[in-house]
Formats: sequence, C-alpha cells, structure tokens
Amino acid sequence: MKEDYKIAQQPLILRFHRLIEAFSKSDDERDFYLDKVEGFLLFLNLDKHQDELEEVEAEIKAHPDRYCLIPKLSFYETKKFMEGFVHEKVYDIDTKEKLLDIIGGQESRENFLEFIYDHLHELEKWQQYYNERSRIRIIEWLREHDFTFVFEEDMDLPKPVVEKLKVSVFDAKVAKDVQSGRNSMVSKSKTYYSNEALNPRPKRGRPPKQNPKTETVVEFTTDLYQTVPKCARHFLFVPDFKAHAVTFSRKFETEEQFLAGLKGTTKVKVDSKLEALSQRLESLRHLSSKLRGVVPEDQLGGLGAAGSGEEGLAGKVGVGTPADGLSKMTGLAQGFLPSGESAPPEEKKRRRKSVTSMQTKKPKKK
Repeated sequence: MKEDYKIAQQPLILRFHRLIEAFSKSDDERDFYLDKVEGFLLFLNLDKHQDELEEVEAEIKAHPDRYCLIPKLSFYETKKFMEGFVHEKVYDIDTKEKLLDIIGGQESRENFLEFIYDHLHELEKWQQYYNERSRIRIIEWLREHDFTFVFEEDMDLPKPVVEKLKVSVFDAKVAKDVQSGRNSMVSKSKTYYSNEALNPRPKRGRPPKQNPKTETVVEFTTDLYQTVPKCARHFLFVPDFKAHAVTFSRKFETEEQFLAGLKGTTKVKVDSKLEALSQRLESLRHLSSKLRGVVPEDQLGGLGAAGSGEEGLAGKVGVGTPADGLSKMTGLAQGFLPSGESAPPEEKKRRRKSVTSMQTKKPKKK
C-alpha cells in the first residue's frame, strides 16, 4: 500500500452480513469493492448517473492497491452450495430427490429458494448452513488479500467503546478503554488466521439441553468513515442487517420482493379444507341468529350455540318443531349456506318392521 494512505492502528471493523450479501449479489452486472484503508464497501450500481460512474471507476483504477474487487459467485460455486446442503442437512428422501431435480434444472437458484420457503423445517437449516459456508469462503478471501480485520458481529465490546474505536482508527495515542478494546481486537483478529477458522470442529461432549430459542436483536454502531473519496460517497454499500435466506437470491433484494415474485401464488397458503370449514361455521352462526327470530327459544333447544355442526343442527331441528317452522328454517338455510352446498337432506323415515309374536302351545292336561 502506498505511503500517502493513512495507516490504521487497529484491525479493520467489517460487518459479516454486508460481506455475505456482496459475495452473493456480485455478478457480471454488479461490482463490489472492499477498501483496504478503512474497510468500507462500494457498490457500483448501474442505475447511477453515467458521470458519477465514470468518476468512481477512475478513482478505483487510479488506486488499484486500495480497492479489492469482490469475486463473482460462479455457477459451479452456487451449485456446490446447494448440493452440499442437500447431502449434509436434508434427511427426507423425497425432499432430497426433489431438491436435486431442482438443482439440475433451469433457474435452479430461485427455484431452490422457493422450495425451501415452502418447507419451513428446511428453511432454518439452510440459513445456518449458508452462513457457515459463506463465512469460510469470505475468511479465505480476506486472508488471501492480507486483511487484518474483525467482524463486528464477533466483537464482545460495549457499543460506546466500538464507536470510539471507529473514530480513533488512525490515532496512535488513545484512552485506556480504547486501548483495551484494541488489544481485544488484535487477539480476536488472530483467530481468523488459525486453522480452526477454515475447518471448524464440532464441539465434543454431551450436547447441551434444547432450550427454547430466544431471538436477540443485533445492535450495530453507526457507520463512521473518514477517508471515503467524494466521488465514491454515493456508492457506499451500507444495507441494514438482514438475517433471512433470501440473501442467496440473485434477482430480489428484499424478502418482500421475493415473496411477491413467487410463481403462481403468494407465500401464505391457506388450506382449502380449513377455509371451507370456516365458511361453513360462519354461515351456521348467521343461520342460528336468524332462527332465534323464527322459532321459540324453548323449541330450539340450544340450537344457536356457536360451533355446532350441520349434522347436529339437522338432528335438533326435527325435535319438537312445527312443520311451518321447519319449512322456514329450510329456506333460511338455503340462503346462508355457502355456494355449491345444499340444505341438509331430511332423514328418511325408517319403516317399522312388524314382528309376529311367537305362540307356545299349552300342554294338555292328563
């Protein structure tokens, strides 16, 4: 690195969730660059004005030793991610075969995500697997380019201390609390260059008890950069924290856009049987309220109880109800039952079988 650049007095503070998104979205049409001086990300968005694009491209070409181009995610790497997940984390045979068919077809990346979102028990496993594999890939790339860094998600320091570290990144003399934070950062940065960082070992011993998971809100400090060129300020890549699987998507930026783009339907799918049942119960509630004005309460016998089924309703209507009241109820039932449904048919009168009694002959008296 040239001498005219400021030299950081501590490891660079990077955000892993931004790097994983940059590595996922980087392709032939989108370029991402990571700064070596201060650790900010640049996203060369083609939607910007042409003059602005030319200025920032000139800045990057003039300082090739400062900006590192994020590698493109190739088709082979994408397929390797998905196949690794299927072979290592999917245990159901039918689900595994279906996913392998999707991976071998067209638009495998988006179709794979769509299938995962339809199977929620696989969604959480995919999110964890993708983060773990991407972490190894990103650390390898940072080591190749000799970055001394710390992921902000891994820092166990108070938020005010982290903000002071960002402000005094180029200061040689700092306060005691900042110096203590620097020492912690240096020891943490060395762990990324260990063998375990690229080959994490499973923990030995008895597995911990399965406690209910508590969702923790990740709090990040404010972005503070001092050496961003003026022409590159509009290209800073500073997205908010996102912890969902749609990061792997190439077409969609947010989860809302992805769910809206699902083929043929929305994400929330309601079971047709449950929907028909809810409509039927709602119609029965309206019917029972109308019947209270036609048939006296003592003859209804608790007919208007919410949640009663059609079969129980038909049975209770026939008990102690006049013929004219029954005809009125039948007309009301036809008006309130869902379309395609008919009023419950009247029970056929069962014919009573006549049985001749057996006569026994009395014995003759001798």
